[in-house]
Amino acid sequence: MSSQVANVRHPDRPHFQDFGDMTLSGDKGFGYVRLDWFTPDGLGIWGDGRLFILGTDGYIEIRKYTNVAVSKGGNNLFLVDGKSARYIDCANGRLPFGPQFVADVVNRTHTAQDQEQCLLAAELSIRAQVNARRVTIANSRGPSGTGRAPSPCR
Repeated sequence: MSSQVANVRHPDRPHFQDFGDMTLSGDKGFGYVRLDWFTPDGLGIWGDGRLFILGTDGYIEIRKYTNVAVSKGGNNLFLVDGKSARYIDCANGRLPFGPQFVADVVNRTHTAQDQEQCLLAAELSIRAQVNARRVTIANSRGPSGTGRAPSPCR
């Protein structure tokens, strides 16, 4: 549906893009994907991966690297439905995708991910990149020239 990219923090590299997002829609749902390289020093880790899956009766939130202001432990899953809000610690869960993907490459199979799904994801990413609106943010060096991204609350 739409996509945008920006070079917020690196004016010395004019073609570099450190932010991008896209909105998706299809016959079976909607989605939003965001990528940025900004991590406030106060977070205590580099990067903050999040995934939101929204449904009509609830939602799932996955916090990959941290549980902000609670713990530095990653692999956190939050499940909210019509009955309750639950937290599930997934730190010790099995992660089969990596080994399955390597086996797929070696064996020319598609256990980890169907080839059609992989090609569609690549196509959507390329379309989003090609059609992205270039966005410029004023004062992209942040307050007082610190090099940090400007606060969205200003």
